[in-house]
This record gives sequence, C-alpha cells and structure tokens, in this order.
Amino acid sequence: MDERWQEIERIYHAARELDGSERATFLAKACAGDAVLRSQVELMLAQAERAADFLETPAIEVAAEVIAKERQWPHPPKATLEIERMIAHYQLAGKIGEGGMGKVYRARDTKLHRDVALKVLPEAMARDAQRMARFEREARMLASLNHPNIAAIHGIEESNGVRALVMELVEGETLEAKINGEGSALPREPKGLHCQDALPIARQIAEALEYAHERGVIHRDLKPANIKITSEGAVKVLDFGLAKVLTPSDPSATGDTAESPGLTTIATMPGTLLGTAAYMSPEQAKGYRVDRRCDVWAFGCVLYEMLSGRKAFQGETISDVLAAVITKEPDWALLPKSTPLPIQRLIYRCLQKDLRQRLQAIGDARITIEECLTGDVPAGLAGGAVTNKAEISGGERRLKRAIPWALAGLLTAVLIKGHAIWKSPAPASAPFPVLAYIPPPPETTFRDSGFGAGPAVVSPDGNDLAF
Repeated sequence: MDERWQEIERIYHAARELDGSERATFLAKACAGDAVLRSQVELMLAQAERAADFLETPAIEVAAEVIAKERQWPHPPKATLEIERMIAHYQLAGKIGEGGMGKVYRARDTKLHRDVALKVLPEAMARDAQRMARFEREARMLASLNHPNIAAIHGIEESNGVRALVMELVEGETLEAKINGEGSALPREPKGLHCQDALPIARQIAEALEYAHERGVIHRDLKPANIKITSEGAVKVLDFGLAKVLTPSDPSATGDTAESPGLTTIATMPGTLLGTAAYMSPEQAKGYRVDRRCDVWAFGCVLYEMLSGRKAFQGETISDVLAAVITKEPDWALLPKSTPLPIQRLIYRCLQKDLRQRLQAIGDARITIEECLTGDVPAGLAGGAVTNKAEISGGERRLKRAIPWALAGLLTAVLIKGHAIWKSPAPASAPFPVLAYIPPPPETTFRDSGFGAGPAVVSPDGNDLAF
C-alpha cells in the first residue's frame, strides 16, 4: 500500500477506538482540513459499522486489498468451466462476461431449444446456505418481473455443486460501448450520444425502473455496463438479480448491505468496484440504508454520461471516486449546450446528495423525458444553454450595465408625459343641476291640480315666473 493508504489506515484504526463527538474532534484534527481524506476515512468507518455482519475483515483492509490486486493485474487465470459442459439441461456454449457476482455464459436450453444466459454464482456464495436461501427467495420474486425493458430471470439451477442463475439472453451492445463509440466506423470526439438518441434510451430505462419500483424492487447496481441495446433499439436492463427486494413491512428502505454492490460483495473482482463506484449514491457509498432513490441517482449518472460522454464522478482510484461522489459536483459545463433545459434540470435533481431534495420517483423522470420527446413543453422551457456560474455571472454583469440606461429612459418618459399634461388645456366643466325652492306670493298658493292648475313657467329672460 502507498503512503496515502497507510495514513488512512492509521487514522481509521485510531478513530475506531472513539465514539461520538470525540471521534469527530479527532477526525477534524487528524485530517487537518483535507476533506477528501476525511471522507475516505468516514466511508471506511461507515462500511465497517454497517456491514459488520457480512465482513470478516475491516472495510479498510478490503478496500486496500482491492487496490493491491488492481496494481498486481493481470492475475493468474482463474478456473473456467469447460465449454459444452452441462449444467442441469443447459449446455455451455461460450463465456460472455464476468462481474462481481459471477461469470456469465451463453448456454443452450436442450429442453426448450433456445439460447439463454447462465450466470454461474461464485463458489463462496454457493457454499453459504443462508445467503443462497435469501438469494433464491429474491430470485423467485425477481422472476415475476415481466417487462419488455427488463431482462427476464427464468430460474436457478444446481448441478454438481455449481449454482447458476438462468436469464434471458439479450443480443446487442451495452450502453457503455455505445457511449464510448465502440464498434463505430467513425470515431467520435467528444464521446457520448446526441440528445435525440439518448432520450429514447433514457425513457426505456426509466420505464424499467418505474415498473420494478412499483413492485418493491430496486436495482442498486444500475450502470451503462448493465444496460443493453438491441439492433432494433430496444433497451434491456440487466442484473436485476443483484437487486434487493424491499420487505412489505418497510416499503421505502432496507438496511441489508450484503446484497448491495460495494466493498463487501465485489472486492474479489478488481476493476469491477471502480466501475460500480462511479454510479453509487452517496448514502450507498457510505453504507447507509438505501431506497428507490439510489436508483434515481444512478439514473442521473447514466443520463449525464450519455449526453456528455464523461462519467459524472471520476477518479484514479476507488477512494477518489467515492470521495467525489460524497463531496463533489459533476462538471455541468460538459453537458452539450443543445440539451433541453428540462433535461438539465432533471439530471440536476437526480444528482442531489440530500435525499429530501433528490427526485423522489423515477416516474417523474419518465414524464419529463416524454414531454421533451413529444414536444409537449412550453417554448420557454424547450431549449436553453447550460446554466453555469460563469454564464450566471455574465448575465448579472449585463443586467447591472443595463440598469442605469433603463432608469434614464424611464425618467425621460416621465418628464415628457408630465410636460404634455401641463401644456394641455383644462377641459370645460360639465353643467350640473341646481335645486332651489321658490315660495309663493302672499295669500297665494301653487296649485298642481283643479281649475287653473298647471306647472309654473319661467319667462324667456329668466326674470319672471308665471303660475
């Protein structure tokens, strides 16, 4: 291990002996204002405390072991199952890939005469009766997911001590390869997808997550490598087999970190953790309880990467990536200026570190994307350049320069209007009625009825009254 890890390990072990405010005071002093160092130590402390039931060694040692293995790469080749070997009634045809939860093979179902994907589970997991029982219960639930954008799980098979998850075989390229331009005849720089290509993919991903969330399933390991796109443009989200089924008694969260991708479950696969860490939510990276919003965060990371061609959170080592997830913001200026403003706002809301401020439901993301695709967005919200601090400050400067001219123009208009009012002649006053009482002469009366009665008449000159 290098000096950095030795320092982390020293602070970690010392902090483990302290509690509460003493630990916080110690970390503040030991890390001496180094926020990244402190976040690394706090991450290891959280992992050690919250995954104690599933780790035989402290998280700091697991992480150090992963880094050590990465530096010793390549490893001696591991044993691989022989091609054409039979696992139950499935005949292996070739290795497709390998991940933290096992190797994936193309296989032939000799009963139904179809090709499937077989994920052979690690030996350590297959030998753990408790974990396998839990995994089988979850697999049965996950097998009930029936959605066109989710790769189906057919079941679990066991043969001669080998346990395998039988899944739908999805032909096509991964979203990771598509973002990086792999297989393209013409290299693209910068990498990434055009908005009109990225949004239909994002909509299908959101639909898959929305369907699963409504049934109490979270993915917990969403990333471009776990998303495939067929030649027809259909999206398939893979590896829902790594998800954690939420219990009916607590539909919003789970505290079980053993099935969550992280230091505990993928430490045996160098490079896997580094790829997964970039899409972990802050609460997931710290080992805290997670809910559906960790998938919302990962979705935001995937959409950001599709449009920008860059990961939202990067680093040379696992600890650097996790520290970025916990303490830093994505470079918003990397989003293309043609990105619709509602999509920029959507990504920003998905990547809020505060769970209360983060987008609460992935269905809201689907609605926003569909509105942009159909054009059902007010003109003022349909476009707009990336909003960053430089642009905001530039707009403020322009506004400050414009204010004096606006005030001068307003004052001039007021003076002109006042002069016009002063010079205009006063309008003639309108006539108004006058009410008066005229008493009758002595010993006479005004009669309005009977003989000789009639209205009183005023003479033409206005001086006499006849009655």
